[in-house]
Amino acid sequence: MISEWQNHKAQLRSYVSHRIDDADAVDDILQDVYLKASGNMHQLKSKGSLKGWLYRIAHNTIMDFYRQRQQFEALPDDLVAEEQESGKQAREELAECLRPLIDELPEKYGTPLRLAELEGVSQQAIADQLGLSLSGAKSRIQRGRVKFRQQMMACCDFEIGQEGITSYAPKDPLQRAKC
Repeated sequence: MISEWQNHKAQLRSYVSHRIDDADAVDDILQDVYLKASGNMHQLKSKGSLKGWLYRIAHNTIMDFYRQRQQFEALPDDLVAEEQESGKQAREELAECLRPLIDELPEKYGTPLRLAELEGVSQQAIADQLGLSLSGAKSRIQRGRVKFRQQMMACCDFEIGQEGITSYAPKDPLQRAKC
């Protein structure tokens, strides 16, 4: 293994150093690659594939290096968890805003969508309640979502950011109560 390693070490160092900006980390990664390769030689299928196998180990080791290097900010000690009820209240308020638009959908799509999205009923329970197969209930919920989205897009202009919808305004100011 040592003689084969010496044949590929310079190329692997170049490969790793082009992907890692820390010279000390390059040496550490090369050492990890050597240890992983020497400990798993039994997994190598043929000598002809050694170079590719070493590069795959090097690539995976580089990915591990970046995963471990991710910075996380510590949460402040005075951070208090929000109460569960506030989330429930917000969902109920949102449901009341969306309910009129869902009610405008054809009943075969509006009812399953309302049950699934606003009331939190499982799709199997919706299928049982409406006398549908599970796939039929799923299909109606999906189609209801598509129709609801079309309705929303026809009714309002949305501003979307990284956090989701950041703002919206009715396309027709006279429709404000509806949207």
